[in-house]
Amino acid sequence: ILYTSGSTGKPKGMLHTCAGYMVYTAYTFKNVFNYKENDIYWCTADIGWITGHSYILYGPLLNGATTVIFEGIPTYPEPDRFWEVIEKHKVTQFYTAPTAIRSLAKESSEWVDKHDLSTLKVIGSVGEPINEEAWHWFNDHVGKKKCPVVDTWWQTETGGIMISPLPFVTPTKPTYATLPLPGIQPVLMDDKRNEIMGNQVTGNLCIRFPWPGIARTIWGDHQRYKETYFTAFPGKYFTGDGALRDEVGYYRITGRVDDVIIVSGHNLGTAPIEDSINEHPAVAESAIVGYPHDIKGNALYGFVILKETGESRQKENLKKEINQLISEQIGPIAKLDKIQFVSGLPKTRSGKIMRRILRKIAEGDFSNFGDITTLLNPEIVEEIKNERID
Repeated sequence: ILYTSGSTGKPKGMLHTCAGYMVYTAYTFKNVFNYKENDIYWCTADIGWITGHSYILYGPLLNGATTVIFEGIPTYPEPDRFWEVIEKHKVTQFYTAPTAIRSLAKESSEWVDKHDLSTLKVIGSVGEPINEEAWHWFNDHVGKKKCPVVDTWWQTETGGIMISPLPFVTPTKPTYATLPLPGIQPVLMDDKRNEIMGNQVTGNLCIRFPWPGIARTIWGDHQRYKETYFTAFPGKYFTGDGALRDEVGYYRITGRVDDVIIVSGHNLGTAPIEDSINEHPAVAESAIVGYPHDIKGNALYGFVILKETGESRQKENLKKEINQLISEQIGPIAKLDKIQFVSGLPKTRSGKIMRRILRKIAEGDFSNFGDITTLLNPEIVEEIKNERID
């Protein structure tokens, strides 16, 4: 039983079964990471969440792999902690989260360049869609453009990786998880429950048939399991994510469907807006939420972490530049009404941004933030709340 962070409400205890889960973690580990005998594999995840279970322990050990277990943060004692470990242990496969990649990309690339990372063969990303700037930094500086980047999409509920490039087989494309693994059949559905055929389309990401690693129930609440995953699109497993299928059939995860904000009648996904903000050279990371607006219905509130180079710059100018970027890349409709510069974002240990807290702060509702004990940095909530823009 593994509890998901409950980033959308009360935590859910997902129940996995031994045989199916083990078969699926073993199969996906071997193929996604191109594991060969004598490789040294390292996944930096927190061992208490699904990535730690599936890809620090079960997947690697079922294949007889050597798996590195790490406790700590990537920037302590210095920002080269990861690169030092890779060099020391001659790591061949390295699997980490976009959050970690972005925090390291903030630092000078000298921290990476001074280490020998030549043993690396495959590098991977997990936990959320990776933005283009972080993908390129990871590919250029860590993989030296020689290691395929496996941008993996999956969930606590799926038990293992569902959509991912296969190294040296699938041509990679920044921000795209690319193609489903053999046996996995994703479908895109519209809001009227019709399947969306063809390419260059977006919709709700569902899975047509079961697979070995699927969670069997929510512990103590089978009704909630059925309602959460199987009622929105009868006969299909609904992931809760939106996705885009490009002209060759590659999938790009656009974020949680409930992260779509309707502004003046336009459906705006938060992921593409955050991507364009993160391309600003002074920005390290961002999160967008909607808040009620008398005229537009909803307006956009941005929480932005700056790189050290951005700290000294004129904040008002930065706000204008960020909105200019959004305007050029997405359209003026997606510009932010409020931008708050913050030192951090409320995140679960798995690196997910706890958006419901940011929504409440943006709305000015400080009454009940719910359970924040799963946060990595609960103190940040108070700091963001105190500096909220009216």
